[in-house]
Amino acid sequence: MDLPTIFSASGPLARAFDGYHVRHEQIEMAQAVAQAIHDASTVVLEAGTGVGKTAAYLVPALLEGGKVIVSTGTKALQDQLFHRDLPAVRAALAVPVKVALLKGRSNYLCWHHLDGANQDAMLSSRQEVKDLGLINRFIHLSPTGDKAECPTVPEHATIWARVTSTRENCLGSECKHYTDCFVMKARREAQDADVVVVNHHLFFADLMLREEGVPELLPNAQTVIFDEAHQLPDTATLFFGDSISTAQLLDLLRDALATGQTQARDGAKWNDVLAPLDRATRDLRLCFGPQTQRLAQPQLGAAHPLHAALLTVREALSEVRDTLESQADRSPDLAQLQRRAHALMQRLSAWGAPERANEPELCWVDVGSHGLQLHRTPISVADVFRRQRLGLADNAFEADDDSEGAQAKAPAEAPRRAWIFTSATLAVKNDFTHFTQALGLEDAHCLAWSSPYDYPSQAMLYVPEGLPQPSAANHTEALVEAALPLIRANRGRAFVLCTSHRAVQRAADHLKKLFEEGGDPFPVLRQGDAPRPTLLDDFRRTGNAVLVGSHSFWEGIDVKGDALTLVVIDKLPFAPPDDPVLAKRLELLEQEGGNPFMEHQVPQAIIALKQGAGRLIRSETDRGVLMIGDVRLIEKPYGKRIWQSLPPMKRSRKEDEVVAFLSTL
Repeated sequence: MDLPTIFSASGPLARAFDGYHVRHEQIEMAQAVAQAIHDASTVVLEAGTGVGKTAAYLVPALLEGGKVIVSTGTKALQDQLFHRDLPAVRAALAVPVKVALLKGRSNYLCWHHLDGANQDAMLSSRQEVKDLGLINRFIHLSPTGDKAECPTVPEHATIWARVTSTRENCLGSECKHYTDCFVMKARREAQDADVVVVNHHLFFADLMLREEGVPELLPNAQTVIFDEAHQLPDTATLFFGDSISTAQLLDLLRDALATGQTQARDGAKWNDVLAPLDRATRDLRLCFGPQTQRLAQPQLGAAHPLHAALLTVREALSEVRDTLESQADRSPDLAQLQRRAHALMQRLSAWGAPERANEPELCWVDVGSHGLQLHRTPISVADVFRRQRLGLADNAFEADDDSEGAQAKAPAEAPRRAWIFTSATLAVKNDFTHFTQALGLEDAHCLAWSSPYDYPSQAMLYVPEGLPQPSAANHTEALVEAALPLIRANRGRAFVLCTSHRAVQRAADHLKKLFEEGGDPFPVLRQGDAPRPTLLDDFRRTGNAVLVGSHSFWEGIDVKGDALTLVVIDKLPFAPPDDPVLAKRLELLEQEGGNPFMEHQVPQAIIALKQGAGRLIRSETDRGVLMIGDVRLIEKPYGKRIWQSLPPMKRSRKEDEVVAFLSTL
């Protein structure tokens, strides 16, 4: 059966899904995916809201993709794909493919660490004790050990960190529970499956291990599909970089004290050994003022107190590592703690070392409220991702004890593999250069399909007159006051999306004040007051609420119908100016003769804005208003380029026109 027949009004998908619509955009996208699989080529595909991109890539992948990896942007989308979309398409096609879900190890319960938590008399609260009891019951009933399947313990509960493992504290094959390990079971199932669903973080964690010469976790595949691919450059930057934090050092100290006192009490005076590192770690934060900040290493200067403080930390950590090494043969836990200490020492020593000329990177420090993180971040991930995509390893060297140096291996022949990158937001006016350059996808074939929805009749774009510049101190309050008549006409049912957490707090506070003064019945739901799923459930249930959120509400949120008919965005989402990595990238781009603002910052802002705007129209019958409270959209030359990249909505700057439109919804 060919693809047009499968996607036709009388095909298997139409019979399987209620309200199915034939979309030529979806058929064309499916054909592009099928061609990429057949040719083992690379494609970048932008599909607007409503095209149906999930089925467009799943159908050809299930029919002819061979071994397939599908990587999604978040764990929530991963669960949706595995539990809902993939089974539905598989059943419609009646194909006998075996599927598996694979997450990072922190998502699976660990028998060993659960044993430790059960023996720990120092749980921090009654809630932790209660949650631990629920987990003890759940683990014996769960075939997967996936914490997402334990509804009685919230995802954000602190107990999860104590009953799951990390790469640093996993005992591996030395663990007595190794044969029953949920992580190993999930990996074995992934090896046996035809289709494996992962998320971007796990995919890049695997690539990072492969760079270090560790056998890959993910199965070899003929087809790799990235959904929500616009997130990949940031995720790749995170994983191909390196970091060490005061929190990691303090976690090591906590675990070393507990393990040392229970498994090697006579091996050392543990409090005396660990105390210097504890003091030195806490002193790192004192090297900076009270404010949070992010600083590149060159900004610190040679005389900055951080340099001397880091030397003290390294000396104290060396003592801890040596003590753990002397006791490592007494238990697997102590041996693992020694390996953790050694790995932290390597990262600490690498921070601030000279850059590698062939792969420019930046060392910088992120100073938080109570601690800090030291980062070593690549300026570009294009080379390393290109190398991995072509199947070559950077460290393909071999040496023996008798040789004076390493001898390069001959690179293996690159495996034939299809790479498919798709999202609703990858291009800037059908130009994919910003995305393809970031990931080294110069060989990719790029295609785009607009949303099939009737945006000119369904939606309106509104930029209010008279708003202050986005840099003005009163901008957030002015934005809320400009949105108030729209919220009232719309009877709530609104998202207010902000570009900073500070703006979220100010906008929510000002909305509550105005609603109280005006006697308005609209609940205000603020990000941070409850977990995101709870806020969304409350938003749908109340039917007249205003939800105020930051970046985590700009994408991956699907509220169809009359529940959401007004989306307010406070500012154009330019990256924060204090980002040291961005500043370095812009500096290098300028040195190469480019225009950093137009070539990097504006495209990034457009892609982020398209994500936020995409929350409004989610079906053929949705209607609503997108309000953007940033006069630069009108006044600046680049503003036209930005709004022309949005769906073709009606545009207005008149409040009465917008209120009249909302009053009909």
